[in-house]
Amino acid sequence: MSNSVSTPPGRPSWAAGSPPRKKRDWKLVGGVTAGILVIGGLGSACHATTSAGSTSGTSGNAKTGGKTRTVPHFVGMGLQSAQDIAQKQGFYGLKSHDSLGRDRHQILDRDWKVCSQNVKAGTTTSTDTQLDFGAVKSDETCPSKDQSAPTSAGTTMPDFKGKSVNTARDALDSSTSITVKDASGKGRYVLVESNWQVCSQKPSAGTKLSGQPVRFSAVKFGESCP
Repeated sequence: MSNSVSTPPGRPSWAAGSPPRKKRDWKLVGGVTAGILVIGGLGSACHATTSAGSTSGTSGNAKTGGKTRTVPHFVGMGLQSAQDIAQKQGFYGLKSHDSLGRDRHQILDRDWKVCSQNVKAGTTTSTDTQLDFGAVKSDETCPSKDQSAPTSAGTTMPDFKGKSVNTARDALDSSTSITVKDASGKGRYVLVESNWQVCSQKPSAGTKLSGQPVRFSAVKFGESCP
């Protein structure tokens, strides 16, 4: 008995068995490999160029310290004008505070004027120096000296008479129960506390604070306490 398999007419001789192994087209493989190497080389070159550019940019923008400039005379200027002139001189670290010690925020700078400056006019200093302007509203009179807001009360009741209600509140512990009454007897609501000054207080100045409620009577600034 024969183990041979006859091949039907019209079919290749390997149809009944495994097909013959094809020879690889080494020219095609070589071409693809070369292409990949070229593309990879270009990518590496691009990456190197980008990295070098970033390093150069960082070095060029590195902080080397501010230049020196003469500080102008700002007192008497409108706050907005003073800030604009300061920036033209290269001073960009600017801040301002309420010269009357009422801790009001200078929201519209054009409504305020400069009463003091922390760096004396004519001083030559680095433009990195922060300039701080003491200011009051344009229609107010500058105090002879900047008034600071009350510091933290701690365990003893300070004397808040003449101080703004909002700074008195800030000086007391945040858990303190505070009542504010219109001292004029008109029954007005004390809404914007920075516009009201303390006329009387309970407990009195020097009293030990142990969590007791605090009561203030107040009138608007510009009014006299009864």
